[in-house]
Amino acid sequence: MEIENKHTWKSKLHEVIYEADTPNGKWFDILLLAFIIISIILVMLESVVSIDREYHQILYIGEWIVTILFSIEYVLRVISVRKPLKYIFSFFGIIDLLSTIPMYLTFLFGGAQALVTLRALRLLRVFRILKLARYLGASKQLKDSIIGSRVKILVFLFAVMVSSVVFGTIMYLVEGEANGFTNIPKSVYWCIVTLTTVGFGDIAPQTPLGQFITTIIMILGYGIIAVPTGIVSAEYAKNSLNKEENKGNKLIQPEDLIEVHTNSQCCINCLAEKHQDGAEYCHKCGCKLHHE
Repeated sequence: MEIENKHTWKSKLHEVIYEADTPNGKWFDILLLAFIIISIILVMLESVVSIDREYHQILYIGEWIVTILFSIEYVLRVISVRKPLKYIFSFFGIIDLLSTIPMYLTFLFGGAQALVTLRALRLLRVFRILKLARYLGASKQLKDSIIGSRVKILVFLFAVMVSSVVFGTIMYLVEGEANGFTNIPKSVYWCIVTLTTVGFGDIAPQTPLGQFITTIIMILGYGIIAVPTGIVSAEYAKNSLNKEENKGNKLIQPEDLIEVHTNSQCCINCLAEKHQDGAEYCHKCGCKLHHE
């Protein structure tokens, strides 16, 4: 009876922490999101010297409160699953740990101040809370499109670099050292800055011929910016078309259904997600899922 109650307690805790379909789970995610935002604001305010000098003690206490709360949450996540190491060495488990320990290390070792910036990693936890992982399929398609068009992009970038060297050399000869173009590398730097429409303004052409060439470079810059986007877009459209054709030529697989109709059920045994609506058992390990 004691073992059964223990499992029930763990099951309830797991439901609150890892799932968002229940009222308690939603409130937990909302509170966690609020503390993440507060923590990021504290980190940002500490980086402002004037604010940190005046409110250092308040910021320090606030950060310790948030750190302790995140530490408690981390421990609860570990004990609420059947395989703690599965969570500890998962992507989000590592992020949770790295974003929590800096304050403890700073307290124990005075020279660990640089590690405090790791607290900003807490922002990555928003992906889990908002269930943004479901959009990774679209990001994978974009990644495949960029990889598929890498040769075209590399050729294009090589052409841009050659053009920058040519135009930079011309501007060095036209403007000369008197107008700030002291050497060819600096002239190439100016050309790249102008070509990308950044325009720092640290170097500017003074002669009419130099200004005319600059006008041509700036006009070319607008066209150059659009080319990589067009290359990737064309590859993305081609991949989407091929994907639709492949779907039409094959039987629907169970994983396709899981991807379309999923809920926030998280397996207490293996932490697998993306379970089909109404699923009784985990699609990965076969463990029974918790239901109200």
